[in-house]
Amino acid sequence: RDDEDTFKILIATDIHLGYLEKDPVRGNDTFVTFNEILDHAQKNEVDFVLLGGDLFHENKPSRKTVHSCLESLRKHCMGDRPVQFEILSDQAVNFNYSKFPWVNYQDENLNISIPVFSIHGNHDDPTGADALCALDILSCAGLLNHFGRSASVEKIDISPILLRKGRTKIALYGLGAIPDERLYRMFVNKQVTMLRPKEDEDSWFNLFVIHQNRSKHGATNYIPEQFLDDFINLVVWGHEHECKIAPSQNEQQCFYVSQPGSSVVTSLSPGEAVKKHIGLLHVKGKKMKMQKIALETVRTFYMEDLVLADHPDLFNPDNPKVTQAIQAFCMEKVELMLDNAERERLGNPRQPGKPLIRLRVDYTGGFEPFSVHRFSQKYMDRVANPKDIIHFFRHREQKEKNDSDLNFGKLVSRPASEGMTLRVEDLVKQYFQTAEKKVQLSLLTERGMGEAVQEFVDKEEKDAIEELVKFQLEKTQRFLKERRTDAEEEKIDEEVRKFRESRKKNAEEEDEEVREAMTRARAHRSEDTVLVAASSDEEVMDTGMKGTGDSDDGLPVTLSRGRGRARGRARGARGQNSTTGSSRRGRGSTSQESAASSRTYKPVSVPAKNMSIVDAFRSLKPQPSLNSSKSYSEDIIDDDSDLEDISIAPSSKVKQRLSTTSSLSKRGSQSQASRGVDFESDE
Repeated sequence: RDDEDTFKILIATDIHLGYLEKDPVRGNDTFVTFNEILDHAQKNEVDFVLLGGDLFHENKPSRKTVHSCLESLRKHCMGDRPVQFEILSDQAVNFNYSKFPWVNYQDENLNISIPVFSIHGNHDDPTGADALCALDILSCAGLLNHFGRSASVEKIDISPILLRKGRTKIALYGLGAIPDERLYRMFVNKQVTMLRPKEDEDSWFNLFVIHQNRSKHGATNYIPEQFLDDFINLVVWGHEHECKIAPSQNEQQCFYVSQPGSSVVTSLSPGEAVKKHIGLLHVKGKKMKMQKIALETVRTFYMEDLVLADHPDLFNPDNPKVTQAIQAFCMEKVELMLDNAERERLGNPRQPGKPLIRLRVDYTGGFEPFSVHRFSQKYMDRVANPKDIIHFFRHREQKEKNDSDLNFGKLVSRPASEGMTLRVEDLVKQYFQTAEKKVQLSLLTERGMGEAVQEFVDKEEKDAIEELVKFQLEKTQRFLKERRTDAEEEKIDEEVRKFRESRKKNAEEEDEEVREAMTRARAHRSEDTVLVAASSDEEVMDTGMKGTGDSDDGLPVTLSRGRGRARGRARGARGQNSTTGSSRRGRGSTSQESAASSRTYKPVSVPAKNMSIVDAFRSLKPQPSLNSSKSYSEDIIDDDSDLEDISIAPSSKVKQRLSTTSSLSKRGSQSQASRGVDFESDE
């Protein structure tokens, strides 16, 4: 019953706003469904909405996505209807990462009728120098309450939000997405603590929201339900997209688990084909009831499997026309699924017109696939995913072995190829495990490098790898200095190897290294933004001052070496004597003349951070000597020319230097003087 003691909570997870927003057919699916979810919250007059992570699909959502989200929240969650529950816990602890550490409906400047509480997922987790996420924008705007954040990688204390409505009290726990391996290790090491109220701890209904892998994807790449405390009454499990919203009891821990699943199809897999629902949770005292609400605006998705080897009467691989027969059979299957989708849509006018269709064809047994692109052309106007209708796959044929040769301990059941998810850090680790010895890492660790590459790929931290290398290099250098290792290559290599192995064993220290390197990368990125902006302003000023003379001082000098013939009229002053404006022709002309005569230069701004790299290596580069014997047609080009413009006319310094080179031939001296190269070397 709905009375003053009953909480009504709308539960949803993995809404993925902005998924395929540029797709002409499916671009608005997530926004339409999000509006439907909030419509249900209004119609049922819920006390609050609870989201289990991945509200946004992208870590940095587009302006359209953020605008649509703000529009929906403002339209549905603001109003005059009073909020019927109160918060008893210390909100400064619950929302300690917010600039406004209190629940939004208690803000005197806002008029909230339906509060929204949400944890972050792996798609919209905090990143960057300030560790902000898209949910923090909504929180700052007063439209959402972001909770469940944890910055520490050493210890996690989960403090609940204590809610009371009448005589019913709820302790709301939340834990935003954390890399599964790290959280698994922290649970094993007893570093995760769920705090409980001091008074009447048995009178609270304990509700826990988590966003992690529930199904096992690897040895430690998931969170077993047994890791969670047994005093919990209900776990709302986000991240898994298959809808299993009906609470199922864990017999060992005696709590219930509800897995709402996603509200949009983000992968054409069997789990996504299950009907999508959200939940209306009623809580009174210690009792609960979950009411399933089917979503009507979700695009229908039909999926079937076809194994060609199971139909020997229809398909013979030796038949030359077997491919045409397979294609005709697939068309019949697709047409049947389209008919089912049309019948389902007749009873639901809010459902999108074009369905999602997937036919997985196993062509093991000597069959050949047909053209998927040509097949998809027939369904461009009838299916929402015409390019992905057919998916061909086949099982690997294993060589026959005697039973005595089989090692049953190494046999691992592999999931279907479509259900497998590859992660960046796994690829990096796999690469170095299978690589040759000469390309193995000797200083860095595979795990640290994997984390850095993942930050580079997923979070666009462009300096992540560079900063990790620098950080671990500095740490190794400090270690060697403290050990006072002899300057012998073999001893140094041995100490570095030992140090690397000790770091690999200490996973917590390695996590700290990666976190410190990522912090430096974010700070570096912030500094680069300021430097690039400043340098671009200076370039604009320099360009305005230089004017349009025939000097090419303002033009960039490309790093190139060339020799041979160069014909044509020289542009600018490079490659010729500035006192004579005459052109040079013939074999003796330099490559600078050729480059100047055959190319039109455009001003290119040099990134500020590249200058430090070149400067660091400048001291290692051999400077060209004036005493070297060179043929007249060979060029001498300063490798630092991308940073320093070559002077137009010989300066007094150059004349003084050139006067000491009497040993050179007169012809060679003219060549050097004509180019006006300013060598900085004391040689």
